[in-house]
Amino acid sequence: MFKGPVDSKNEAAMSELVPEPRQKPVVPMKPMGINTSLLGYIGIDTIIEQMRKKTMKTGFDFNIMVVGQSGLGKSTLVNTLFKSQVSRKSSGWNREEKIPKTVEIKAIGHVIEEGGVKMKLTVIDTPGFGDQINNENCWEPIEKYINEQYEKFLKEEVNIARKKRIPDTRVHCCLYFISPTGHSLRPLDLEFMKHLSKVVNIIPVIAKADTMTLEEKTEFKQRVRKELEVNGIEFYPQKEFDEDLEDKTENDKIRQESMPFAVVGSDKEYQVNGKRVLGRKTPWGIIEVENLNHCEFALLRDFVIRTHLQDLKEVTHNIHYETYRAKRLNDNGGLPPMTVETEENHESNL
Repeated sequence: MFKGPVDSKNEAAMSELVPEPRQKPVVPMKPMGINTSLLGYIGIDTIIEQMRKKTMKTGFDFNIMVVGQSGLGKSTLVNTLFKSQVSRKSSGWNREEKIPKTVEIKAIGHVIEEGGVKMKLTVIDTPGFGDQINNENCWEPIEKYINEQYEKFLKEEVNIARKKRIPDTRVHCCLYFISPTGHSLRPLDLEFMKHLSKVVNIIPVIAKADTMTLEEKTEFKQRVRKELEVNGIEFYPQKEFDEDLEDKTENDKIRQESMPFAVVGSDKEYQVNGKRVLGRKTPWGIIEVENLNHCEFALLRDFVIRTHLQDLKEVTHNIHYETYRAKRLNDNGGLPPMTVETEENHESNL
């Protein structure tokens, strides 16, 4: 079959349809790390002292949530943990107050100081949780509150003229109180931790551990760990967030031996062998709160305050908040959520 000459214009148009090969982005080379010996003192090591001084001036925030049924000693334990009256019940709570029909969220803020370091401590209580006949979805108000704090931080973060220091109301730690049944976790315990472990650092604790014998306590701790593992529930410190071998070794010991902490709380002092100790008085003697032979309160205190407090804050910011932030920006088409100020400006422009 005879084919006529191809029009040069059509040929040019066809060539335009063929996309040019896309150039690969240039990946910058990683800087090479060379160990260089110093010829004299520079002063790099003073950065730690500089950071310490700055932190002592500004202080820092720590927000801890307590969740569990009424009567498990949540308020007493928090008071014992920080050796001050910081719980909701210590701050003008009426003993005649009835159990709420729904889960409420009540936050009490305090400024506590030790050794020149100031900490703005907020204790978030959840009265009404697990106290109803029907406790279906009773974790939802708690999850909503946690996400609201992420949203509040995100809106402050995306402001054009944002504050130099954004107030941090995000929940850094959630102490979940398990009833000392000695048998197994309740369905409510599993459902709560399954939902909330994705948005907050959960530390499970067995409340009022003095109601169990040593054998019962050991068996119950093992059973709780097994149930959490079977149900795929990750508690803090999460395995996937271990930064190095040292962290993994230290945290594995906590995960496999200490968790969940079997604790006793008390803000009353008694005389024992010539010393004043925090404890609970029983007909057969004094249960010393800070005595490791009696309970694991000291382990919990050291874990939350003395070794992992900064990590709790970092995991909250780098993992839980970043997960929320990425989802919100993705849902919003990559745009930051509109604040009241930007909404007003947008309406005025229209």
